[in-house]
Amino acid sequence: MIVTTLPDRVGRPSIVHNALRDTWLVAHRDMSQWVREPQLIVWGLLFPVVSVLLFAYVFGSGIVVPGGGDYRSFLMPGIFVQAMVFGIGETIAAVQADTAKGVTDRLRSMPIARSAVVSGRCLANTIYSVLSLLLLVICGLAIGWRWEGTFLEALGAFGLILWLRIALLWIGIYLGLKAKSPEMANGIFGLLWPLTMLSNAFIATSLMPTWLGVIAEWNPISSTINAARELFGNPGVATSTWIGEHSVPMAILWPAVIMALTMPLAIRTFHRLNR
Repeated sequence: MIVTTLPDRVGRPSIVHNALRDTWLVAHRDMSQWVREPQLIVWGLLFPVVSVLLFAYVFGSGIVVPGGGDYRSFLMPGIFVQAMVFGIGETIAAVQADTAKGVTDRLRSMPIARSAVVSGRCLANTIYSVLSLLLLVICGLAIGWRWEGTFLEALGAFGLILWLRIALLWIGIYLGLKAKSPEMANGIFGLLWPLTMLSNAFIATSLMPTWLGVIAEWNPISSTINAARELFGNPGVATSTWIGEHSVPMAILWPAVIMALTMPLAIRTFHRLNR
């Protein structure tokens, strides 16, 4: 009789289980930093709120929404997406600080899944983004913003906004790993201002010079903003161009392209640290 002995795997966690556990441990470590440095988190959460008040009550009084409609309703989807884009700066600063202090190297030397060091950062940043988005929703409701579509359409809009944030996370991780100093990280953060301003976040592209409007329309974040306005039922939805008519599929495609380009770069840079 031939007896086949199978490896005893009963009670042993799988590789996937270990990776998920390690991801949560790294994410928990990142989130514990919020308690130690609450001023950074408070400022990061309040900055979008200040933007809402500034644009809604100062600049908004002089801006007309094409086709009519309340400017605050036009504004809020742009503010939602702006907060997700500015999250790149927070990711860059956190990754650069961990790398400079040797925290990243210590995590890599520990008996945990290599992927958990990066995926844990993604999870912590995603949770932070959800909290930021929730605070902005409350702020928007307070100034009179409402979604006019169905609840499922609103969930779809928030899903597209977070989908963009997840894609942008990989840009932040890559640039944070490449940044050699806090000054360099802050310099990269400054580039986010023109990126968000050169979009349809605060003013319709039809009100811009023709050449500038075309650039703004093809800005990937404009597709997410336009798709969110469409799903929320807010005014100012651009449908006069091809990119405007296909904003929802483009809001799905653009982040996928960004992730396909930046995720391999971030992972390769991570593995090449200190080589």
